[in-house]
Amino acid sequence: MPGIAAALGLAVGSFLNVVIYRVPKGLSIVRPGSACPGCGTEIRPADNIPVFSYLMLRGRCRSCGTRISPEYPVVELLTALLFVGAALVMPTAWEAGFVAPFLAVLVACSFIDLHDRIIPNRIVYPSWVFFAVAALVLDLTGRPISFVDGVIGFAAYGGALFVLAATTGGMGLGDVKLAGLIGLVLGALDLRLVAVAAMLGFIAGGVGAIVALAMGRDRKAKIPFGPYMALGAALAVFIGSGIADWYTGLLH
Repeated sequence: MPGIAAALGLAVGSFLNVVIYRVPKGLSIVRPGSACPGCGTEIRPADNIPVFSYLMLRGRCRSCGTRISPEYPVVELLTALLFVGAALVMPTAWEAGFVAPFLAVLVACSFIDLHDRIIPNRIVYPSWVFFAVAALVLDLTGRPISFVDGVIGFAAYGGALFVLAATTGGMGLGDVKLAGLIGLVLGALDLRLVAVAAMLGFIAGGVGAIVALAMGRDRKAKIPFGPYMALGAALAVFIGSGIADWYTGLLH
Protein backbone atom coordinates (compact mmCIF):
# COMPACT_ATOMS: atom_id res chain seq x y z
CA MET A 1 0.00 0.00 0.00
CA PRO A 2 2.65 2.65 0.84
CA GLY A 3 4.46 2.04 -2.45
CA ILE A 4 1.26 2.30 -4.46
CA ALA A 5 0.25 5.38 -2.46
CA ALA A 6 3.61 7.05 -3.13
CA ALA A 7 3.41 6.48 -6.89
CA LEU A 8 -0.19 7.65 -6.99
CA GLY A 9 0.64 10.67 -4.85
CA LEU A 10 3.45 11.75 -7.19
CA ALA A 11 1.11 11.49 -10.18
CA VAL A 12 -1.65 13.40 -8.41
CA GLY A 13 0.87 16.00 -7.25
CA SER A 14 1.94 16.56 -10.86
CA PHE A 15 -1.71 17.16 -11.78
CA LEU A 16 -2.13 19.50 -8.82
CA ASN A 17 0.62 21.72 -10.22
CA VAL A 18 -1.56 22.21 -13.29
CA VAL A 19 -4.57 22.95 -11.09
CA ILE A 20 -2.66 25.44 -8.94
CA TYR A 21 -1.39 27.34 -11.98
CA ARG A 22 -4.48 27.28 -14.20
CA VAL A 23 -7.59 27.39 -12.01
CA PRO A 24 -7.04 30.93 -10.63
CA LYS A 25 -6.55 32.12 -14.22
CA GLY A 26 -9.79 30.51 -15.36
CA LEU A 27 -7.95 28.15 -17.74
CA SER A 28 -8.82 24.56 -18.58
CA ILE A 29 -6.98 21.96 -16.54
CA VAL A 30 -7.25 19.47 -19.41
CA ARG A 31 -6.11 21.31 -22.53
CA PRO A 32 -3.61 22.27 -23.76
CA GLY A 33 -0.90 19.99 -22.41
CA SER A 34 1.80 21.17 -20.03
CA ALA A 35 4.19 23.69 -21.58
CA CYS A 36 7.16 25.80 -20.55
CA PRO A 37 5.96 29.15 -19.15
CA GLY A 38 8.95 30.82 -20.79
CA CYS A 39 9.01 29.65 -24.41
CA GLY A 40 5.66 27.85 -24.61
CA THR A 41 7.21 24.58 -25.82
CA GLU A 42 5.05 21.60 -24.91
CA ILE A 43 6.76 19.43 -22.30
CA ARG A 44 7.62 15.97 -23.54
CA PRO A 45 6.38 12.96 -21.53
CA ALA A 46 9.98 12.04 -20.66
CA ASP A 47 10.44 15.51 -19.16
CA ASN A 48 7.21 15.37 -17.22
CA ILE A 49 8.01 12.60 -14.73
CA PRO A 50 7.27 13.89 -11.20
CA VAL A 51 10.36 15.05 -9.28
CA PHE A 52 12.75 12.92 -11.37
CA SER A 53 12.52 15.09 -14.50
CA TYR A 54 13.01 18.25 -12.46
CA LEU A 55 16.21 16.85 -10.96
CA MET A 56 17.51 15.55 -14.29
CA LEU A 57 16.90 18.90 -16.00
CA ARG A 58 18.31 20.75 -12.98
CA GLY A 59 15.14 22.80 -12.70
CA ARG A 60 15.31 24.29 -16.20
CA CYS A 61 13.39 23.98 -19.46
CA ARG A 62 15.15 21.71 -21.93
CA SER A 63 14.32 24.03 -24.83
CA CYS A 64 15.03 27.54 -23.57
CA GLY A 65 16.70 27.08 -20.20
CA THR A 66 14.03 29.04 -18.30
CA ARG A 67 14.22 28.27 -14.60
CA ILE A 68 11.31 26.19 -13.34
CA SER A 69 10.00 26.92 -9.86
CA PRO A 70 11.05 24.42 -7.18
CA GLU A 71 7.44 24.56 -6.03
CA TYR A 72 6.62 21.90 -8.64
CA PRO A 73 8.62 19.06 -7.08
CA VAL A 74 7.66 20.30 -3.60
CA VAL A 75 3.96 19.88 -4.41
CA GLU A 76 4.62 16.44 -5.90
CA LEU A 77 6.66 15.23 -2.93
CA LEU A 78 4.24 16.71 -0.39
CA THR A 79 1.29 15.00 -2.04
CA ALA A 80 3.16 11.69 -2.16
CA LEU A 81 4.05 11.95 1.53
CA LEU A 82 0.45 12.72 2.46
CA PHE A 83 -0.82 9.77 0.43
CA VAL A 84 1.71 7.45 2.08
CA GLY A 85 0.73 8.84 5.47
CA ALA A 86 -2.94 8.16 4.76
CA ALA A 87 -2.11 4.59 3.72
CA LEU A 88 -0.13 3.99 6.91
CA VAL A 89 -2.36 5.74 9.43
CA MET A 90 -5.91 5.00 8.29
CA PRO A 91 -7.32 1.78 9.80
CA THR A 92 -8.80 0.55 6.52
CA ALA A 93 -8.15 0.98 2.81
CA TRP A 94 -11.60 2.53 2.47
CA GLU A 95 -10.74 5.31 4.89
CA ALA A 96 -7.35 5.82 3.23
CA GLY A 97 -9.04 6.09 -0.16
CA PHE A 98 -11.49 8.61 1.26
CA VAL A 99 -8.82 10.74 2.95
CA ALA A 100 -6.10 10.80 0.27
CA PRO A 101 -8.02 12.86 -2.32
CA PHE A 102 -9.14 15.18 0.47
CA LEU A 103 -5.51 15.84 1.37
CA ALA A 104 -4.81 16.54 -2.31
CA VAL A 105 -7.57 19.16 -2.33
CA LEU A 106 -6.04 20.76 0.75
CA VAL A 107 -2.67 21.01 -1.01
CA ALA A 108 -4.19 22.68 -4.07
CA CYS A 109 -6.27 25.14 -2.03
CA SER A 110 -3.30 26.04 0.19
CA PHE A 111 -0.94 26.92 -2.64
CA ILE A 112 -3.61 28.81 -4.56
CA ASP A 113 -4.49 30.80 -1.46
CA LEU A 114 -0.81 31.59 -0.87
CA HIS A 115 -0.37 32.83 -4.45
CA ASP A 116 -3.71 34.43 -5.26
CA ARG A 117 -5.47 34.97 -1.91
CA ILE A 118 -8.49 32.95 -3.03
CA ILE A 119 -9.93 29.49 -2.46
CA PRO A 120 -11.63 28.78 -5.80
CA ASN A 121 -15.24 27.67 -6.03
CA ARG A 122 -14.15 25.53 -9.00
CA ILE A 123 -12.36 23.31 -6.50
CA VAL A 124 -14.47 23.57 -3.36
CA TYR A 125 -17.97 23.08 -4.80
CA PRO A 126 -17.14 19.89 -6.76
CA SER A 127 -15.30 18.63 -3.66
CA TRP A 128 -18.42 19.13 -1.55
CA VAL A 129 -20.41 17.00 -3.96
CA PHE A 130 -17.74 14.33 -4.41
CA PHE A 131 -17.07 13.76 -0.72
CA ALA A 132 -20.74 13.94 0.26
CA VAL A 133 -21.62 11.28 -2.31
CA ALA A 134 -18.57 9.20 -1.37
CA ALA A 135 -19.46 9.39 2.33
CA LEU A 136 -23.07 8.40 1.63
CA VAL A 137 -22.10 5.45 -0.56
CA LEU A 138 -19.48 4.19 1.89
CA ASP A 139 -21.88 4.58 4.80
CA LEU A 140 -24.68 2.71 3.03
CA THR A 141 -22.33 -0.13 2.11
CA GLY A 142 -21.25 -0.64 5.71
CA ARG A 143 -17.85 1.03 5.56
CA PRO A 144 -16.50 2.93 8.62
CA ILE A 145 -17.71 6.30 7.33
CA SER A 146 -20.69 8.24 8.73
CA PHE A 147 -22.59 10.44 6.30
CA VAL A 148 -24.72 11.97 9.08
CA ASP A 149 -21.67 12.93 11.13
CA GLY A 150 -20.17 14.40 7.97
CA VAL A 151 -23.19 16.65 7.55
CA ILE A 152 -22.96 17.66 11.20
CA GLY A 153 -19.27 18.46 10.80
CA PHE A 154 -19.99 20.47 7.66
CA ALA A 155 -22.62 22.55 9.45
CA ALA A 156 -20.57 22.93 12.65
CA TYR A 157 -17.23 24.08 11.20
CA GLY A 158 -18.62 25.89 8.17
CA GLY A 159 -21.38 27.49 10.22
CA ALA A 160 -19.02 28.64 12.96
CA LEU A 161 -16.67 30.31 10.47
CA PHE A 162 -19.61 31.86 8.62
CA VAL A 163 -20.74 33.54 11.84
CA LEU A 164 -17.17 34.64 12.52
CA ALA A 165 -16.77 36.04 9.02
CA ALA A 166 -20.12 37.83 9.16
CA THR A 167 -19.51 39.42 12.55
CA THR A 168 -15.82 40.30 12.34
CA GLY A 169 -14.97 40.38 8.64
CA GLY A 170 -11.68 38.77 9.54
CA MET A 171 -11.87 36.06 6.90
CA GLY A 172 -13.38 35.50 3.50
CA LEU A 173 -16.16 33.23 2.31
CA GLY A 174 -13.54 31.01 0.69
CA ASP A 175 -12.32 30.12 4.17
CA VAL A 176 -15.91 29.40 5.21
CA LYS A 177 -16.43 27.05 2.26
CA LEU A 178 -13.15 25.28 2.94
CA ALA A 179 -14.18 24.88 6.58
CA GLY A 180 -17.38 23.21 5.42
CA LEU A 181 -15.39 20.75 3.32
CA ILE A 182 -13.02 19.99 6.20
CA GLY A 183 -15.95 19.47 8.55
CA LEU A 184 -17.66 17.17 6.05
CA VAL A 185 -14.69 14.86 5.51
CA LEU A 186 -13.34 14.78 9.06
CA GLY A 187 -16.81 14.53 10.55
CA ALA A 188 -17.51 11.49 8.40
CA LEU A 189 -14.36 9.87 9.80
CA ASP A 190 -14.77 10.91 13.44
CA LEU A 191 -16.74 13.95 14.55
CA ARG A 192 -14.12 14.73 17.21
CA LEU A 193 -11.56 15.41 14.47
CA VAL A 194 -13.47 18.51 13.36
CA ALA A 195 -12.87 20.23 16.69
CA VAL A 196 -9.21 19.17 16.64
CA ALA A 197 -8.75 20.53 13.11
CA ALA A 198 -10.36 23.85 14.02
CA MET A 199 -8.25 24.20 17.15
CA LEU A 200 -4.97 23.36 15.40
CA GLY A 201 -5.84 25.58 12.44
CA PHE A 202 -6.43 28.62 14.63
CA ILE A 203 -3.31 27.94 16.67
CA ALA A 204 -1.23 27.65 13.49
CA GLY A 205 -2.83 30.82 12.11
CA GLY A 206 -2.06 32.72 15.30
CA VAL A 207 1.56 31.61 15.28
CA GLY A 208 1.85 32.48 11.60
CA ALA A 209 0.45 35.96 12.21
CA ILE A 210 2.90 36.58 15.05
CA VAL A 211 5.82 35.45 12.89
CA ALA A 212 4.64 37.67 10.02
CA LEU A 213 4.42 40.70 12.30
CA ALA A 214 7.83 39.94 13.77
CA MET A 215 9.25 39.91 10.25
CA GLY A 216 7.90 43.41 9.65
CA ARG A 217 4.67 42.66 7.83
CA ASP A 218 2.05 45.42 7.86
CA ARG A 219 -0.62 44.83 10.51
CA LYS A 220 -3.32 45.67 7.96
CA ALA A 221 -2.00 43.20 5.36
CA LYS A 222 -4.23 40.20 4.79
CA ILE A 223 -2.75 36.84 5.72
CA PRO A 224 -4.18 33.81 3.87
CA PHE A 225 -5.88 31.58 6.42
CA GLY A 226 -6.57 28.65 4.08
CA PRO A 227 -3.11 27.06 4.45
CA TYR A 228 -3.42 27.13 8.24
CA MET A 229 -6.86 25.54 8.09
CA ALA A 230 -5.45 22.89 5.75
CA LEU A 231 -2.55 22.27 8.11
CA GLY A 232 -4.93 21.84 11.03
CA ALA A 233 -7.04 19.42 9.02
CA ALA A 234 -4.04 17.37 7.88
CA LEU A 235 -2.71 17.15 11.43
CA ALA A 236 -6.16 16.09 12.61
CA VAL A 237 -6.11 13.24 10.08
CA PHE A 238 -2.81 11.90 11.39
CA ILE A 239 -2.77 12.72 15.10
CA GLY A 240 -6.28 14.01 15.79
CA SER A 241 -7.57 10.85 17.44
CA GLY A 242 -4.68 10.85 19.91
CA ILE A 243 -5.29 14.51 20.77
CA ALA A 244 -9.02 13.89 21.20
CA ASP A 245 -8.39 10.87 23.44
CA TRP A 246 -5.89 12.84 25.53
CA TYR A 247 -8.30 15.73 26.01
CA THR A 248 -11.19 13.40 26.84
CA GLY A 249 -8.96 11.73 29.42
CA LEU A 250 -8.27 15.08 31.06
CA LEU A 251 -12.01 15.70 31.42
CA HIS A 252 -12.41 12.39 33.21
